[in-house]
Amino acid sequence: MKPLDWICALLLVAGGLNWAMWGLFETDLIASALGGSTAVVAKGVYALVGLAAVYQMLNIFGIQTKGSVKGRVAGA
Repeated sequence: MKPLDWICALLLVAGGLNWAMWGLFETDLIASALGGSTAVVAKGVYALVGLAAVYQMLNIFGIQTKGSVKGRVAGA
């Protein structure tokens, strides 16, 4: 897995957990940790999460085939 894929995966996990916390407890963890939702750093993280989602969306077919093995016979 390329480093960019790892970074995007971590950003998407952070974004997903942030949405879960917002949905369950109305708590924005990213804003709380980074000085409020209008802080420049928090806005940067939100933008990076969005860009990571676009990157993963554009590579969805590549993600699905990375784990498959082509041309091999089972048990060989």
